[in-house]
Amino acid sequence: MFDMKRREFITLLGGAAAWPVAARAQQSAMPVIGFLGATSPDAANADLLRVFRQALKESGYVEGENVAIEYRWADNQLDLLPALAAELVRRKVAVIVTIEGPPAAFAAKAATTTIPIVFTVSDDPVRLGLVASLARPGSNLTGIDFVSTELVAKRLELLRALVPTATRVAVLVNPANTANTETTLRDVEPAARAVGLQVQVLNADTSHEIDAAFATIVRERPDALFSASSPYFLAGVSNWSNWRHATQSPRHTRGANMSKSAG
Repeated sequence: MFDMKRREFITLLGGAAAWPVAARAQQSAMPVIGFLGATSPDAANADLLRVFRQALKESGYVEGENVAIEYRWADNQLDLLPALAAELVRRKVAVIVTIEGPPAAFAAKAATTTIPIVFTVSDDPVRLGLVASLARPGSNLTGIDFVSTELVAKRLELLRALVPTATRVAVLVNPANTANTETTLRDVEPAARAVGLQVQVLNADTSHEIDAAFATIVRERPDALFSASSPYFLAGVSNWSNWRHATQSPRHTRGANMSKSAG
């Protein structure tokens, strides 16, 4: 289910990126797409990039043949995103595609009011202030809302159904992503009480803190892990494997994955 939704999302993202490229194709022999990521082009994003390029190809654009893609990655350093977005604006790209949450989207939004921006977020883009409404985004932004933050309580209920014997759940949040963390904790704590679960909140917004959080999980052995939506937690995949090996209890779920688009 997750892979299918992810591919549907990237196909939509690729198609959305192709529209402004097509509109500006006559202005340049080789139109350029700006791609702004908060993390890095490692194994975690390899599939995303592959399907993104495939979606563009299906829209008639092949990287290196009739479209170029300028990649900028912040390597988990959010303070680099504004400068990276500004670089793409100076490059005069036809569209900026941002992935991995609001920080990249806001950096691009601050960098230009004219270049189209396609974003991906896991929280309500209207509440975040990225767009005026889902039906009429306004300005130069449009994108996808995975609604995973809005489904925190439902995801916890699903986890409870999948692991009915669970009593303690570790909740991993990124305090640097204030809106996401506030929404997650606001919804997960009452939802946990309603189904008889105890939650232990773990904060992490750097690679070191992610490692420390997973070390705590291995040591204290909660029955399940509930992760807030954050690109930084992709770095914990190897740690998750270590936890499963240490506990011999593969009790984890990503929860339901849904999405909706702005525009």
